[in-house]
Amino acid sequence: MSQWPGKYVIGLTGNIATGKSVVRRMLEHLGAYGIDADALAHRAIARGAPGYQPVVDLFGRYILGPDGEIDRRRLGKIVFNDPVALANLERIVHPLVAQAIDFLVRRAGQPVVVIEAIKLVEANLHRACDSLWVVYAPAEVQLARLMRTRGLTEAEARQRMAAQPPQEQKMALADVIIRNAGTFEETWKQVVTAWRRLVPVAEAGTPAVEAAGGERLALDVVRGRPRDAAQIAALINRLRPQTPPLTADDIMAAFGEKAFLLLRHHTTLQGVIGWQVENLVARTTDILLEPTLPLKSALTLLIQEMERASKDLQCEASLVFVPPELARQELIWRELGYALTTPERLEALAWQEAARESMPPGTVMLFKKLRQERILRPI
Repeated sequence: MSQWPGKYVIGLTGNIATGKSVVRRMLEHLGAYGIDADALAHRAIARGAPGYQPVVDLFGRYILGPDGEIDRRRLGKIVFNDPVALANLERIVHPLVAQAIDFLVRRAGQPVVVIEAIKLVEANLHRACDSLWVVYAPAEVQLARLMRTRGLTEAEARQRMAAQPPQEQKMALADVIIRNAGTFEETWKQVVTAWRRLVPVAEAGTPAVEAAGGERLALDVVRGRPRDAAQIAALINRLRPQTPPLTADDIMAAFGEKAFLLLRHHTTLQGVIGWQVENLVARTTDILLEPTLPLKSALTLLIQEMERASKDLQCEASLVFVPPELARQELIWRELGYALTTPERLEALAWQEAARESMPPGTVMLFKKLRQERILRPI
């Protein structure tokens, strides 16, 4: 039984580049509230956060970038070469992350919570969870992912892999082992099987959408599931043709990175948005609507449902990336509470990083604050 009464808590871990975040998002698709402890660790040492000055005092101003923030790549070169330095860093960061995790779990409205952390076992956080899930990938897959997704050299990637204990040590403690070296669908089937076997709740649904005053609308917004992949691909190919056209497998793979909200008229798919929540920031990167729809009504339904789901995930801010022609619908966006801005003008480093990571080419950004309070201000 976890240390949080009323919650079923999954501890999710695995070595670097095994695909933990993909598995966490799959569990979120099934209704869990996900916490990325590694992202919280980054927040804990941002300027103004409680870990910033102790880390600078320990490692010196060499680790600072031109903007005064800690350059995590410089810091990584130090700690991944020196086990003592890594342990000293963790003594600063781990208690702050544990405090933030406790705050988020207690505030979560979902009965199931998944905590993703690369050091879950080393920090003994797995003992506070109901079950331990370990994601495994062969070493050659880890190496290729690190070089492809993080831009590391082979030497840097091998150094980071070697700094971690063998995967078998975590696997020996696991209640569930997810082998993540194949397709998204193969991994998804493993996750669903384990969920149905261990998690004592039904898969979460999305409430029906009503108009102001309670009048039922002809359009409904529902949460997309992997089983909707072919229908989503067909809509995107029709509204945003591309060569080669998207396949159901492409959308299945996209479910490892984002969620979809579907706008339906009875059973006919009329619109879709793709968005993800990472590091307590909602990022909407795809909005496609049938041109025959009333734009204001359709866009309002989708954006408000995205915000509701994002607030359930305790998001601090919403970033919406749209083509310039859609951004020109200023009255609609103003009524929804959004303002046109740029990454540099956002007040929080985590928000700036989210914007730079997520902003598709050729789009402009709209911003809305969803919460006044922030996680990991000095606490």
